[in-house]
Amino acid sequence: MLIQEHLGARVLGHVSRDATAIAARQKVERPDQPAPPAPQRRGRPKKGEVRPAPPPKRLELQPTRTLEENLADLPKHCAVGCKKNAQGYIETWRGYKLHLDSVDGDIPVSAILTAANVHDSQVAIPLAQMTLQRVTSLYDLMDAAYDAPQIRGCSEQLGHVPIIDANPRRGAVLPMEPARAVRFRQRSAAERVNSNLKDNFGGQHVRVRGAVKVMAHLMFGLLALTALQLLRERRNLGAEREADARDRFLPDRMGAAPSAEVGAGAPKAGPAGRGGGGG
Repeated sequence: MLIQEHLGARVLGHVSRDATAIAARQKVERPDQPAPPAPQRRGRPKKGEVRPAPPPKRLELQPTRTLEENLADLPKHCAVGCKKNAQGYIETWRGYKLHLDSVDGDIPVSAILTAANVHDSQVAIPLAQMTLQRVTSLYDLMDAAYDAPQIRGCSEQLGHVPIIDANPRRGAVLPMEPARAVRFRQRSAAERVNSNLKDNFGGQHVRVRGAVKVMAHLMFGLLALTALQLLRERRNLGAEREADARDRFLPDRMGAAPSAEVGAGAPKAGPAGRGGGGG
């Protein structure tokens, strides 16, 4: 309601999508695994043999599902996650992963909590569906973890322009177009929101257990963070309007003052001129 009330009637430029690790103090849960499929004979199929098609992947099913169905399909148990940091080292943690959509002004608009071992790309489409219900935006900015044709197609289907960093695993990496590269710089908003949530709003220290309580703890911080950023945006907007009004008013005053002085001085210069000429 807070986002829809303050941002619902506006057209926003960029939505920055990213995920961050949430460490928890609880044991790793082992969910029930589905029964493995029957083993198949390796090699080429025999003549006339029809093998069943492999089951569709989650990314292939998500565009055809509703938001509620996609959220119900995402794992939310405590698990072990790993990622490569900026120095190239592998970091691991036990807990969850928070996926966020942030708009211009470092304002978070959508959040989804999953197990720590869920890949970032698995939550891109549900996040896009959730954000679409709240705000109107133009560009979707994502890093190389979201480089998948299903995510690009979903973004375009929603009427957005996807700007996704190329993943080197998909072949040769082509340089991004200059205009897109300039817009892609705005994706740093996602990093600032993640850092602000952890450093100043309790995201770094989670003392509760269970996905429901962890999400409630994080949402309290996100609510305070969102309210603060909205207040800052309104204050900055008011300051800009005052500066624009002052800039429009000052030239009028500066332009009117010389004309008044010249008009007032003209009658005095006339007699002196005539006196000088007569002399």
